[in-house]
Amino acid sequence: MALNPNFDSYRLTDEHTMLREAVRSLAEDKIAPRAAEIDRTAQFPHDVLAALVRSGFHAVHIPEEYGGAGADSLATVIVIEEVARVCASSSLIPAVNKLGTMPLLLSATEDLKKQVLPPVASGEAMFSYALSEREAGSDAAAMRTRAVLDGDHWVLNGTKCWISNAGVSTYYTVMAVTDPSQGARGISAFVVHKDDPGFSVGMHERKLGIKGSPTCEIHFENCAIPADRIIGEPGTGFKTALATLDHTRLTIGAQALGIAQGAIDASIAYMKERRQFGKPIADFQGLQFMLADMVMQTEAARQLIYAAAAKAERGEPGLTWYSASAKAFASDVAMKVTTDAVQIFGGYGYTEDFPVERMMRDAKITQIYEGTNQINRMVIARQILK
Repeated sequence: MALNPNFDSYRLTDEHTMLREAVRSLAEDKIAPRAAEIDRTAQFPHDVLAALVRSGFHAVHIPEEYGGAGADSLATVIVIEEVARVCASSSLIPAVNKLGTMPLLLSATEDLKKQVLPPVASGEAMFSYALSEREAGSDAAAMRTRAVLDGDHWVLNGTKCWISNAGVSTYYTVMAVTDPSQGARGISAFVVHKDDPGFSVGMHERKLGIKGSPTCEIHFENCAIPADRIIGEPGTGFKTALATLDHTRLTIGAQALGIAQGAIDASIAYMKERRQFGKPIADFQGLQFMLADMVMQTEAARQLIYAAAAKAERGEPGLTWYSASAKAFASDVAMKVTTDAVQIFGGYGYTEDFPVERMMRDAKITQIYEGTNQINRMVIARQILK
């Protein structure tokens, strides 16, 4: 049969491939040498942020009309995947920027978008997302943070927790109750600036992994913000939050994918170098089978995430269950692959001298945030049983 090299139905474009090469080059040069130290010191990597901003990879998803690169959903997951391959903490810079701004892209007025998106596009500001509370995690609609309209200002009171990049970000998308009688339909979304009176950053969580991305509480004590900083109409905040997750679960899937790929790359190099019984451990079939499963499962996750990203870009129906599937599958794969990578390294894998123990710790959070994988399975089942 004649081969058709122009058959483009199921492969990355040349632009996507070139983007991957550019991000990988930057990651290898500027981020990989810092990854272990970022984890050890649990300090936000301002130098990595600067490198990502210089290269334009800190928030590629921002549309061109707001000063951004206007990258598509697939390009965005490729950026996050390639950064996560060497440092999961650093991959949360582009991932959280998308999470924080996605509610605006979906629901905000043009005036609000023009006000807050250009600083993110230029790298001058970062954007976090505040949905969870101590008593409202998976049950997010049970939140207690309140927002009350007072003249030409909304006044917020309450506390949010588990906020990624809190204290580093300039802007925060905050969900708050505006009409307690309406349940989930009484929740609204707002943009809060770090300098707004009554806003403060609280306790810094001590975590198993992703230590270079600060996770903190944020507090609102009679925090007054201009009335035009509401995202969409009052009462539409929870709907916007759920629509946001349809898009941003893919970025967590991409982070998981990158972590898994990093563990595979490290394992291949180690298996070729490490010798036992007079030959490289790469010659032992037991380890070959482990590696084959790691590669096979990671590639399956990659195809699912890329297909979901394409679906998101096209605006196709079914994105809710598809993105939940991609995130849950990829994060489960990342946990398994990194655990197997530690096993391949043996005792060395359990030490900080090699990167796989860090990758295993970093992988765990991908099964938990942006909806635990148990919640994601509920989302999938409800969607397909409708």
